[in-house]
Amino acid sequence: MVSPSFMAGIPELVILRVLKDREMYGYEIVQAIRAQTRDVVSLSEGVIYPLLHGLEKDGALKARRDKVEGRPRIYYTLTSKGVRRLFELTDGWTRLQGAVTAVLRGPAHAI
Repeated sequence: MVSPSFMAGIPELVILRVLKDREMYGYEIVQAIRAQTRDVVSLSEGVIYPLLHGLEKDGALKARRDKVEGRPRIYYTLTSKGVRRLFELTDGWTRLQGAVTAVLRGPAHAI
């Protein structure tokens, strides 16, 4: 099990990544993340929606409201600011992943 503090920032990263290719609504984002991570990352709607609203408020996402079968639905897309944020988070994750991989590969002891 991965600790919650170690996972900080990952929900934002994966939300931005799944939205990079096309607009989606909240539940669709939840399902896309589960599918693309083979259920390793399963974010509840209680996590997703506050992040979506925060990213929209920060200008990283743009929301479009629509009705589908009489029900309101909010579709989200990345803005240019969101694309920049995605690249920043991806760079940070890549550095972290490389550092952890180096530790897992074996002893390169520094004293």
